[in-house]
Amino acid sequence: MIYQNIEGNSEIGLPFFVALIKKHYFCCMIKEIYFAGGCFWGTQHYFKQICGVIETATGYANGKIENPTYEEVYTDLTGFAETVKVVYDSNRIDLKLLVELFFKSIDPLSLNRQGNDIGTRYRTGIYYVDDTDLSIIRQVYDRVVQEYGCKLCVELEPLQNFYLAENYHQDYLDKNPNGYCHLPTALFEFARKQNR
Repeated sequence: MIYQNIEGNSEIGLPFFVALIKKHYFCCMIKEIYFAGGCFWGTQHYFKQICGVIETATGYANGKIENPTYEEVYTDLTGFAETVKVVYDSNRIDLKLLVELFFKSIDPLSLNRQGNDIGTRYRTGIYYVDDTDLSIIRQVYDRVVQEYGCKLCVELEPLQNFYLAENYHQDYLDKNPNGYCHLPTALFEFARKQNR
């Protein structure tokens, strides 16, 4: 198979594309972090606005059963928190800024409640998969503790498990622009301006 490059050279084949993919892959440092910020519809939409975030997904984290449904999580008997998986390029945005932006989107003193959403499934938390990330997260977390002068109601734990939410929960506010959201729309604009 022969492809033309922008100089019109038609001698380039599959090896060119393999090299191009490798170059792109190695210049990116793909990492992930999980944020529970109340209703995951708004939290996902918020993080999708941030430059350097590559992918997001809504789901259920750190619960007690396998493959929970929304209906099961809604009972508050499964131990799951509505959570957003955030995949990012650490060469374009660092974890410290992501954690700082997370704290801008929550009330860290509210236990099992964000906005009008109440229940343990709406608790706040930061769940990490890479132990080396803990010290970075802890710097921001401890600074927020100092700012408030009291203990936060934000879990800081390793991710134990994560199950994707049903398809209708994925990118909900993209599909339903006038749908319910506990976050103010001004916060989405704020997120778009970060890391530019």
